[in-house]
Amino acid sequence: MNNANLGNYRWKICSLLFFATTINYLDRQVLSLTWNDFIAPEFHWTNNDYGNITALFSIFYAISLLFAGRFVDWLDTKKGFLWAIGIWSFGACIHAFCGIATSGIITGNWLVGFEGAKEAIKTVNDTAMVINVSVYLFIFARLILAIGEAGNFPAAIKTTAEYFPKKDRAFSTSIFNSGATVGALAAPITIPFIAKSFGWEMAFIIIGALGFVWMGFWVFMYDKPEKHPKVSAAELEYIQQDDIADSKIVGYIPETSTKVSLMECFKYKQTWAFAFGKFMTDGVWWFFLFWTPAYLSSVYDMDATEAALPLFVLYMITLLSIIGGWLPTYFVDKKGMNPYEGRMRAMLIFAFFPLLALIAQPLGYISYWIPVIIIGIAGAAHQSWSANIFTTVGDMFPKKAIATITGIGGLAGGLGSTLINKGSGMLFDFSKETNMAFMGFKGIEAGYFIIFSICAVAYLIGWSVMKSLVPKYRPITDL
Repeated sequence: MNNANLGNYRWKICSLLFFATTINYLDRQVLSLTWNDFIAPEFHWTNNDYGNITALFSIFYAISLLFAGRFVDWLDTKKGFLWAIGIWSFGACIHAFCGIATSGIITGNWLVGFEGAKEAIKTVNDTAMVINVSVYLFIFARLILAIGEAGNFPAAIKTTAEYFPKKDRAFSTSIFNSGATVGALAAPITIPFIAKSFGWEMAFIIIGALGFVWMGFWVFMYDKPEKHPKVSAAELEYIQQDDIADSKIVGYIPETSTKVSLMECFKYKQTWAFAFGKFMTDGVWWFFLFWTPAYLSSVYDMDATEAALPLFVLYMITLLSIIGGWLPTYFVDKKGMNPYEGRMRAMLIFAFFPLLALIAQPLGYISYWIPVIIIGIAGAAHQSWSANIFTTVGDMFPKKAIATITGIGGLAGGLGSTLINKGSGMLFDFSKETNMAFMGFKGIEAGYFIIFSICAVAYLIGWSVMKSLVPKYRPITDL
């Protein structure tokens, strides 16, 4: 089919997914870019307090992903996505009121503004109470944020499967998934300056409100491709080419709309392969996302505004991940591989790049730019890996099960993220307090070297187990 004759509405839908993912990552980055300079001094937080909040967010997000996938499959894509972004935008905004709530709970005075809450908290002599109350309130806000944010990727992956044939899904996924990088890229050049100029509370409110704007575009722009008046017959035929090809296979059974049992999904090795790959690697991205600002502060003594340029450069490098979506298409079109085989070949290549994290800390004494660039390369490799591991679900499972399987993998990834975030907070406080020595590093630098080393090898371990569980392309046909 001549691509010149195709419509391009599928790419407009992909752009909506991109902006949703951008907003998703902006919202979760506000805390990591404000806690050290603005929030911790107000509430007396330590690294461990922040580690507890990020670890619990990962747990909430992980558990929510399991149900979010089911929720999106049940409500279907349009309503499911609307509910998801509405909930997480509300959750993002209510972070701003944690200071007022802390003041109200401790002093009994709720009728104060943001500045009034700060002054009231200063008069409280019981520091432990301030820490405990504020941490619990932020944990509650992160719970609401996590419940909503969990719906983004199941809904986006389901939408991609609806609007793109298998051979294009990794590329379209890499495009919308690059919204994570763009969100992380935009965060350090906007959030600290909003917080510095208007207060950390307004950073949560302004960024959180973006999701409500997106909801309006989704309502008017999305519908199933077979029902959408802006999807031409030629474009629809292109989108559904896999279904057309499969229907010609002897013994082919058309997909039904019957809902998939959650427990039934666990009997397939393909589910376990996807889940293990997510468990091993999601935590790496979350670690870099949540702890890189703190790393630049702890090791190189940068405040949030000074770290803005290095973080901007870091995430600019991460944008190279778009190549990750193109590479499997090259293997399929030019090398004659099936989609799964091409995807696994690409993922193996990406799994080697994070090994550079082993030298990030040893070479960091030369310049902070070396670890910044290396973390950027590792981040690009992760996002390339992520775009492909997501699309293995569409390769293997029918559309009706995609959001559910994506949620299961997200649960596994969230558990891995919980372990690395909680472990990092504890390790960094311990290494700092004891001036721990490890491989020539002392104090908190030794702690970061240990975590960087774990991140470096995670992808090769994940790929090896995935390949052993599902060595060849085996689509599920009996769901």
